[in-house]
Amino acid sequence: MLEVGTKAPDFELPDQNGNVHKLSDYRGKKVILYFYPKDNTPGCTKQACGYSERYPLFVEKGAVVLGVSKDSVASHKRFEEKQNLGFTILSDPERSVIEAYDVWKEKKNYGKVSMGVVRTTYLVDEEGIIIRANDKVKAADDAEKMLKELD
Repeated sequence: MLEVGTKAPDFELPDQNGNVHKLSDYRGKKVILYFYPKDNTPGCTKQACGYSERYPLFVEKGAVVLGVSKDSVASHKRFEEKQNLGFTILSDPERSVIEAYDVWKEKKNYGKVSMGVVRTTYLVDEEGIIIRANDKVKAADDAEKMLKELD
């Protein structure tokens, strides 16, 4: 996981509509950058819906929410439509950003070891510096927790 106080790596990724976003496009705003394993899975859906429900509150506090997974643009579009998501989800099938943010790790699930995205949330300040980093994310509580971080 990247350390608090370090500069967040810039990136360029397409969203669920194929539009390209760069972290540097959001200078002057706080950015909640959360990495999740897979579209339309129970935990990831809870997390995304939590952000979507609270999205107007994030906007009110001058923050942007960006979700990132290695799913395709098409998968993200289906996820957005099925869950009626109101924020940007970015597609990183090459894992370039996932690896730059050090969230591609060995995971153990029911005794089976595999590589995957560890659910991680970063809060990036207006200057592009990481001011919060959490790799022990509870999917259902993440949005509420991050909203409190903005106070």
